[in-house]
Amino acid sequence: MTTRHDTAAPPMEGGAAPGRPPGAAAGAEKERRRRDRLSRRWQRDIRWSPYAFVSPFFLLFVAFGLFPLIYTGWASLHQVELTAPTDMNWVGLRNYTRIFDDDFFWNAAKNTLTIGIISTVPQLLMAMGIAHILNYKLRASTFFRVAMLAPYATSIAAASLVFVLLFGRDYGMINWVLDMVGIDPLDWQNDKWPSQIAVSTIIIWRWTGYNALIYLAAMQAIPHDLYESAALDGASRWQQFIHVTLPSLRPTILFTCVVSTIGASQVFGEPLLFDANKGTSGGAEHQFQTLGLYLYEQGWVAQHLGRASAIAWTMFLILIVIGIVNYVISRRLRASS
Repeated sequence: MTTRHDTAAPPMEGGAAPGRPPGAAAGAEKERRRRDRLSRRWQRDIRWSPYAFVSPFFLLFVAFGLFPLIYTGWASLHQVELTAPTDMNWVGLRNYTRIFDDDFFWNAAKNTLTIGIISTVPQLLMAMGIAHILNYKLRASTFFRVAMLAPYATSIAAASLVFVLLFGRDYGMINWVLDMVGIDPLDWQNDKWPSQIAVSTIIIWRWTGYNALIYLAAMQAIPHDLYESAALDGASRWQQFIHVTLPSLRPTILFTCVVSTIGASQVFGEPLLFDANKGTSGGAEHQFQTLGLYLYEQGWVAQHLGRASAIAWTMFLILIVIGIVNYVISRRLRASS
């Protein structure tokens, strides 16, 4: 009886173990390199794309904000006329000393201050009251909120012309109403205080609704738990407004005060269009000429670009002071709260 012994064949010399074909390793290496390139491209995109998205703003700011600011500051140190803007003669701070010695500059500064106070204080008080009313559930509340923006969206030229008719001396509706209650008609365009009140009225009409919506948005962010707790303690709606709403709106009130102050310091269109002579003097006796009108008069009527640049930089420094005061007050408010 024979026994069969099966033995494996000896391995071939130089043979390779079974695995991927020779081209697979090269393909895998190529794929790895492609993934590395995509990874590096993705990292660059994550790192630099945010700067690319915000770059249009900075480019426009440099072209239309920073460059004019620097050029205006340089021009304020020179004597330069509108007829020859490239012909500059160095005068140092003489433009600043001349405007500070000019009585018309101080008159414009005082008018800007008084118009700013007359327009800002009633405007913000009325905006607070309107926002408080709109904060409650009202019928057609959406309509009223949209209507608040109608004055802001209206052309300033059209609005000013309408107010010129309302404040007319002989046939104006305001004088007609005053005459009905026994008050003598006022010359709104030629008397000092009536003209400033009339200009302030245009500003109040235009910006009250805008500030009211800002206050309304801040009121709606106040937690209702605070009002419920105050109501459980027996607080009336007026007490809730004083002790809950106003403290919660403190940062918003500060913001609107600063923005309104900045806007008041740059008033231009309302007094320009309200002037009966349609000039930049702000009335026959400069009774409502603001700093914006004074700047325009010096630069584009008298054609003294260097002096107008000095006025512009003076107004810019005033805004910086307002910003510093805002920063100090906001820090104290945060510390007290």
